[in-house]
Amino acid sequence: MENFNQQIAQFLFQPGVAVLFLAWSVFWKGSALWKAAGKRHLVWFAILLVVNTLGLLEIAYIFY
Repeated sequence: MENFNQQIAQFLFQPGVAVLFLAWSVFWKGSALWKAAGKRHLVWFAILLVVNTLGLLEIAYIFY
């Protein structure tokens, strides 16, 4: 199990993985902010701008 944890940690600390997570987050945050601004949902816009959840809150807003 220790070896597996080390492999996961090494994978997550790769520069490409960080870029992938950043791109994922920026895409969803940008999409949700664009949608909230277009619908004039000021409270949602402010919440989405402040809260960083790897896109989970943004995805929930877009689809619900």
